[in-house]
Amino acid sequence: MASTHIEWFVSAPRPNVFRALLDARSVRTWMVPDGMTSRIHEFDPRVGGRFRISLSYDVPTGAGKTSAHTDTFHGVFTRVVPDRTVVQTVEFETEDPALRGEMTISYTLDDAPGGTRVAAHHDNLPPGLSQQDNEVGFRMSLAKLATLAEQEERRRHG
Repeated sequence: MASTHIEWFVSAPRPNVFRALLDARSVRTWMVPDGMTSRIHEFDPRVGGRFRISLSYDVPTGAGKTSAHTDTFHGVFTRVVPDRTVVQTVEFETEDPALRGEMTISYTLDDAPGGTRVAAHHDNLPPGLSQQDNEVGFRMSLAKLATLAEQEERRRHG
């Protein structure tokens, strides 16, 4: 199975980044690639807590995994270590067998000079999911995560 692994630097302390990983309003803002809109249906950010999210294309493309314009996925938080780690299992809601299967997304936060190093892993990508598209979308989301955490830091100390 394919995987995407990215390291990202955020100019904000670990608690800011961690909060953004587990706050539904924040997730709606950052966990969405450019050109899409996010809708949170369910979000319980604790070990064993479930979530369900839909990402809809702003311009209809017919490329959705769940419907012509939407990717819906659901999952469970399997590990949450305050200010350090978030691990989720995730599955697309799809009729396409090439896009089915449980994936794992993990975020590990470490102190770095001037901020936080985020190690993000998306493992067990289904064969029908383009690894290149997944990496592009993951990078867009991490950039938005960084912006959100950095804005919070500026508000707190600005």
